[in-house]
Amino acid sequence: MNKKQHPRIRELKFTLRRIFKNPSAIIGFSLLFIFVAVAVLAPYIAPPKYAHNPYLMPHKGYSQTPKPPSSDNIFGTTSGQYDIFYGAVWGTRTAFKIGMFVIGFALIIGVSLGIISGYYGGIIDEIIMRMVDIIFAVPLLVLTMAIVVAFGRGLDKVMIALALIKWRDYVRVMRSSILTLRELDYVQAARVMGVSNFTIMRKHILPNGIYPVLVMASMDIGSMVIVAAFMSFIGLGAPKGYADWGQMVALARNYIVGPADDPLKYWHAIAIPGACIVLFVLAWNLIGDALRDAFDPKQRRR
Repeated sequence: MNKKQHPRIRELKFTLRRIFKNPSAIIGFSLLFIFVAVAVLAPYIAPPKYAHNPYLMPHKGYSQTPKPPSSDNIFGTTSGQYDIFYGAVWGTRTAFKIGMFVIGFALIIGVSLGIISGYYGGIIDEIIMRMVDIIFAVPLLVLTMAIVVAFGRGLDKVMIALALIKWRDYVRVMRSSILTLRELDYVQAARVMGVSNFTIMRKHILPNGIYPVLVMASMDIGSMVIVAAFMSFIGLGAPKGYADWGQMVALARNYIVGPADDPLKYWHAIAIPGACIVLFVLAWNLIGDALRDAFDPKQRRR
């Protein structure tokens, strides 16, 4: 006689089947798998020239005019003769580093404060939410630029600034879920049985309220890469020669359009790092859409 599967395992299998029946999820995870493979195999695909800092792009010469793809540089070179292929490969690691650090830190802070705010309510809720409202009063880009300018330029400063701001979004989403969950019968029953507040939040509320935040976070990973690329483009992010897609676009900003007789002469300098950004963001957005459809209770059993 076959044993019945645990309900959580059964639900997990159902969710995975629902996710991978979605064509968007298949495309998104396929793109993500390619980026992960490139990031993991970066030292073998593009061996670093500078062992002390593999994120520095190698360059031959100092000419400001990009050169087309050749046998020596299969993606060509950008302004300053930096190798575009090397930058595209190691820029994948930079993109994952930005997205995972910013969203990981923001999730920990945002989810924790959201649970506390929604579960306890009262003065604690007022203090946390008014603090969130103050941070929301300033646009993300403006506040990020202000923090980076105040504490010094650099990609690490951009990542810290984004992490210190982005948690505000997750507090609101998590709190809205908790306000509904805390009144449900199984939570009230746990209170009557004398279960501690911490255990209720950890075992009964967090697992059931985290899904909207996870969907939001999966889409925000791509968004943070775009913001960091913009910061590098305006000179507040990665330094010149660093393997960052935004910095590579910034190097080629004067060559978006070529000479009058050949306007697409330097297409590779912009199109290749630009395509990397677009595909990376697209992968996370498609995954986020698939997760939203899989976790949506109104569509889940259709």
